[in-house]
Amino acid sequence: MGAPALLWPPLLLPLLTVLFGHLPGTLAQAQVCSANQTVFTMNENTTVSGPLADIFVPEDQYVTLGQLSTPNAFKVEGNKLFLIVTPDYEENSLLEAVLECKRGDTLVTQFRVFVAVLDINDNAPEFPFTIKEYNVSEDTRVNTIVIPETELKATDADKDDILVYTLQEVTPNASKFFSLVGINSPALKLDQTLDYYKSPNMTFRLLARDTREENVIPSHTATATVVLNVLPADLRTPWFLPCSFTDDYFCIQAQYHTVIPTGHKLPSPLILSPGPIYAVDGDQAINQPIVYSIMMGNTDDTFIINKDDGNLTMAKSIPSPMTFTLVVRAEQADMARYSVTQAVVEARDVTGNPLQFSQSLYFGTVVLGSEAGTAVKDKTFPSEILRIQAQYLGFPDLNSAVTYQVTNSSEFIMNKDILLTTVPMETERTIRIEVEANNTVTKDIATTIVEIQVSEREPPSTGVGELGDGQRFSTVDMAVLGGVLGALLLLALIFLIILIHKHYRHRFTCCSGKAKEPQPSGYDNLTFLPDNKAKWSPTSNRKPEPGPEPVQPPLRPPSPMSSSPTPPSSMPPSPQPKASGSPKTVQAGDSPSAVRSILTKERRPEGEGGYKAVWFGKDIGAEADVVVLNEPTADVDSASASGSEGSDDDDDPDQKKSLRLGAVADNTYV
Repeated sequence: MGAPALLWPPLLLPLLTVLFGHLPGTLAQAQVCSANQTVFTMNENTTVSGPLADIFVPEDQYVTLGQLSTPNAFKVEGNKLFLIVTPDYEENSLLEAVLECKRGDTLVTQFRVFVAVLDINDNAPEFPFTIKEYNVSEDTRVNTIVIPETELKATDADKDDILVYTLQEVTPNASKFFSLVGINSPALKLDQTLDYYKSPNMTFRLLARDTREENVIPSHTATATVVLNVLPADLRTPWFLPCSFTDDYFCIQAQYHTVIPTGHKLPSPLILSPGPIYAVDGDQAINQPIVYSIMMGNTDDTFIINKDDGNLTMAKSIPSPMTFTLVVRAEQADMARYSVTQAVVEARDVTGNPLQFSQSLYFGTVVLGSEAGTAVKDKTFPSEILRIQAQYLGFPDLNSAVTYQVTNSSEFIMNKDILLTTVPMETERTIRIEVEANNTVTKDIATTIVEIQVSEREPPSTGVGELGDGQRFSTVDMAVLGGVLGALLLLALIFLIILIHKHYRHRFTCCSGKAKEPQPSGYDNLTFLPDNKAKWSPTSNRKPEPGPEPVQPPLRPPSPMSSSPTPPSSMPPSPQPKASGSPKTVQAGDSPSAVRSILTKERRPEGEGGYKAVWFGKDIGAEADVVVLNEPTADVDSASASGSEGSDDDDDPDQKKSLRLGAVADNTYV
């Protein structure tokens, strides 16, 4: 492969012609040994099965292969030259056969046959490694060559090949950090700052191709794996814990605080808030040991700090109230980096803050049959151990110097703040013991009573007593919670009732409410409806015929709800004109069928309005005159029905007036 290899055949033929001074055809014409062709070109890896060339040999001569020929490449059989090897450009790019014609042992003629081998892309590139691991420091600067070209370069047996390199990420987002210098230069450079804690290692696949384009045939590709291990660098200072904020790069460090009593030297390390003085190397992967010291603020060398663990203790007592602001330094053991923080120590007078128990009476329980050494359980919470503690409010360091003992019983003993049995509990009983707390610094003493119940089973929680350390809520708290929840439930119910009443009150009014009284309109009898609801046409009065009348239901004006389904657009028939004059007055006694009036024309007292409704028995006469209404005619009924269905505007005004006058005149039902 390659341009130089392709130039060999055209240049070789003129060169050979000049060297030998004549062409092969000229030799044949001179009746000397010759070949039909002396220069050949062929691609490597080509197999020639037939003779390569035909040799002309005079009759008294013979031809042989000279010793200067390419070894094991040619052979002569008769007068033919054969190529017996598969040419390989990488091994030998030019094959030469030296042919000698002899007469007996005498050399008569010598000539050469050349085979120029052309290079083809038949070899794949190769990396000197399969997997290569390389370490790179976290603090390596951007654009630094982390792996040189010589360590990643591939080789190709095809001498003229130019390799093209490609870097593929195996670890997600690894290509953001590293890249190749160029497509023909496999040197690896850093493109982005490394982070050991986010990407401790990255893997790449390195490809080497012997063609510029991928889809060229033939084309060969070699593959190797490159693993980069990021080494942690010392980039961060020590951090005082706990950090109020951290993002793996920075820490807002803790500042410490405590209160100690004046006039006393505390034997144990001070109890600080939010915790003891403690720092760690910010580079956790390096994790250098930390050395502690007090830089300033330690007036009269009152405090001592342990250089290995950071515990702060008192070297002497403090006579009067004052505040110490200690600047504490935490430095790496290799002295590469350090950081500082503050520890504020307030010295206060302990007077007015006596030693006291959190409860004046503790309740404990022990299961019957318990062996010696059994811890007394809390009666309120039987699953928890009863803890008896006395303390100074506001002085946590003094609380660590408190010791406990049982003063009136040998059956129990205190182990710090836990009560243990010293003998087996074999009988059911209730034991009352006294526990004494003694502060070894202030010499203050406090006592409390513990009532211990020995029973077969642990009693259920009684909810009696004050809150202990392990108890979260008392019975009072739970009662308050229940009351609040009940009040919320009641409010929810009230709101629900109001909501239901708001949306459904019209149904309650129609179905279960008291009927609303009509406004006075001149009549108390509800039978009298508005003018637009009933239109009556009076007929001529007729005397009732003698004889018994069948009982009929009382007449009522038609209801608006039972109107005829006649469309409003249909015009009702014209009612008959009302008879002139007043209706005929009928006496109650004139009716042979003993028809009695039900209404009189007598008005109610002043202010009540309307007429009185009076019922009469058969044997009671009515002296008051009554007016008998005539039955409505069929035409009037039809008009009334259609009128109630339609709009009031469709009615005839004269008709309305006539009917209204008739209703005013005929104001008594029979």
